[in-house]
Amino acid sequence: MSDLDTIFEDELPVDHRSGVVSVVGRPNVGKSTLINRILGQKIAIVSPKPQTTRKRQLGIYTETRGQILFADTPGLHAPQHKLGEYMVSVAESALRDPDVILWVLDISMPPETSDLHIAETLKRVRDYTPIVLALNKADLLSEGNREARLTNYKALVTHEHALLVSAQTGSGVETLVQTLLDMLPEGPLYYPADQISEVNLRFMASETIREKIIMHTEQEIPYSVAVEIESFQENQGDNADTTFITATIYVERESQKGILIGKGGSMIKQIGTEAREELTHTLGTKVYLDTRVKVLKNWRSDEKFMRRLGYRLSEE
Repeated sequence: MSDLDTIFEDELPVDHRSGVVSVVGRPNVGKSTLINRILGQKIAIVSPKPQTTRKRQLGIYTETRGQILFADTPGLHAPQHKLGEYMVSVAESALRDPDVILWVLDISMPPETSDLHIAETLKRVRDYTPIVLALNKADLLSEGNREARLTNYKALVTHEHALLVSAQTGSGVETLVQTLLDMLPEGPLYYPADQISEVNLRFMASETIREKIIMHTEQEIPYSVAVEIESFQENQGDNADTTFITATIYVERESQKGILIGKGGSMIKQIGTEAREELTHTLGTKVYLDTRVKVLKNWRSDEKFMRRLGYRLSEE
């Protein structure tokens, strides 16, 4: 019997801990990669490009002594359009009521101006919430820079712990998890022990398609793309082993549409093939995926369209 089975069968330990840990940081420091590593399963898309995460995503980590609800947020940055404003508002709202703030930093590089901005944001909105610094990419840190980097990052904000970790290799991650559990209040099991996310399947499908687009395109296209799932049907009569998905990919200019479709449809075919393969594994069924590309000029500043996609400047 596994530890998770034990949680279901027996009463919770008297000192069982649970609570919310908001994960913040500037774009491209490895927040989503770290959460995926802790959960042991991919719930958030990742890429080398910044501003990949657009919405708050909840990752649920459970073991016998506690349950951590990781709120993975968009990277804090200076917004340049309504979508950017939404992303920053989501990240900032996540700082107002968690039990712990986990600030993920890239220690392989010196602190940047955006790190100073986040430090000021934390001082402004966090109240008295304790902060843990996860100094990520420690596997890329040279020994000669170690002490100076630690000193510089520790000086950014008052914190309870500063831990070296590598989301890529897993080094230091278990120590980080146990440190976070120690800081949480005693509390109940908020979600079933075998649940790792509250993400629904339609959102997972749209994010998987968007991830493949990000990985195969350059310049402005990854940031100008929105994916809307028009239909998501499963368990349909004789096709009970197949999920049928229809998705519309929006870009802002005709030139972006041409690049995304590719010569003879080669690009969109590759994106569709990779997305279908991953969704087949995720959903546990065959997947029929139909994608189409449309142009919607300046959609990132169109509040009505953004609301349709679930991006709301005030969290409802």
